[in-house]
Amino acid sequence: MMAHLASCRVGSMASTIVKPQWSFGGVDSRRHAGLKPSPSAKLSLSQVGSGRRSLVVRASENRNDRSIKKLGMTDAECEAAVVAGNVPEAPPVPPKPAAPTGTPVVPSLPLSRRPRRNRRSPALRSAFQETNLSPANFVYPLFIHEGEEDTPIGAMPGCYRLGWRHGLVEEVAKARDVGVNNIVLFPKVPDALKSPTGVEAYNDNGLVPRTIRLLKDKYPDLVIYTDVALDPYSSDGHDGIVREDGVIMNDETVHQLCKQAVSQARAGADVVSPSDMMDGRVGAIRAALDAEGFHHVSIMSYTAKYASSFYGPFREALDSNPRFGDKKTYQMNPANYREALIETREDESEGADILLVKPGLPYLDIIRLLRDNSPLPVAAYQVSGEYSMIKAGGVLKMIDEEKVMMESLMCLRRAGADIILTYFALQAARCLCGEKR
Repeated sequence: MMAHLASCRVGSMASTIVKPQWSFGGVDSRRHAGLKPSPSAKLSLSQVGSGRRSLVVRASENRNDRSIKKLGMTDAECEAAVVAGNVPEAPPVPPKPAAPTGTPVVPSLPLSRRPRRNRRSPALRSAFQETNLSPANFVYPLFIHEGEEDTPIGAMPGCYRLGWRHGLVEEVAKARDVGVNNIVLFPKVPDALKSPTGVEAYNDNGLVPRTIRLLKDKYPDLVIYTDVALDPYSSDGHDGIVREDGVIMNDETVHQLCKQAVSQARAGADVVSPSDMMDGRVGAIRAALDAEGFHHVSIMSYTAKYASSFYGPFREALDSNPRFGDKKTYQMNPANYREALIETREDESEGADILLVKPGLPYLDIIRLLRDNSPLPVAAYQVSGEYSMIKAGGVLKMIDEEKVMMESLMCLRRAGADIILTYFALQAARCLCGEKR
């Protein structure tokens, strides 16, 4: 029972044996189940032929012993052994898996291309994956209020109105621990501070500016996005000033938004995000920021914000439902596609740094439209309704919450979103980091 074997490593390292071949009276033991070498078989080295070294390999009874000892052969000796016909053995080609009984025998289809070839193993699927998801892609929306305790939001399981001095700081720390270093703040403003013109929006000592200063003091490298709109501060619950006939006043609202954006920038905001959908507000805010020396502050414009029914839980979170009417005169018609290009062109020309689509998953076509027609970064907002539906489906065991969550986020990325505003940011980042909490 013997065969000549050698296997070599590049350089001056000694050779390695891969796998011996055993012969039993002309029968190859690799091709016959149940054949075993002698229990007394062992490994030895002998000199054969014209001064050449050769290996006589005898099997070990221990099948689990996969370690192969180095033999001290030089590269030249390894090569000489191969030239002499003593080619090292490798494991045999595995047999073709059997098809189940009854499988029809058919000729192979004459296909020059079979896309499944690139999907046949986890390693190949990973190698050819076109879209990737990382905690760095997430912006974490956080609700804040003046209280010290965290208040659960009934329509958004797992979300809270966070106390700005305590709960918020703790939540930001958790997010940073798993790589989420981008947040966006949404305030729940006391009713007594709301007014028809939303003057509290640009109070330098208001809830949002105070919170920004606190977070920047604690985490200087934290990227803070802010919401620029009047609805949290308006006694009417609209994104703009409401005339007595119910019309939302555009230019007067933009004037207020500019003061709000400057106040947020003064407090330390990195990105101001006008979500109001007033005409011309991006250009006006850019000019106002630059005039105050905030050239470094970015603008993420809510470019294509639709008058959607998916926002309900968010409005509960901020207690900011319109006192009357709806927002259809300034937010976009969900039936419209080409109109998003008009908004994109305007925002680009006015100086937007990032373009946002809201909602997210029901508007993948709009995300792709912006991605294909603008060189600017594109953001998608996975809104409260999307979040709550996945949560509800998970609670009812109708879906696998974690898998659907991750798939929905991947779909937003695949459609073209560079960043995603999502209430799943912390939970999804923990999944990506391999944590289970």
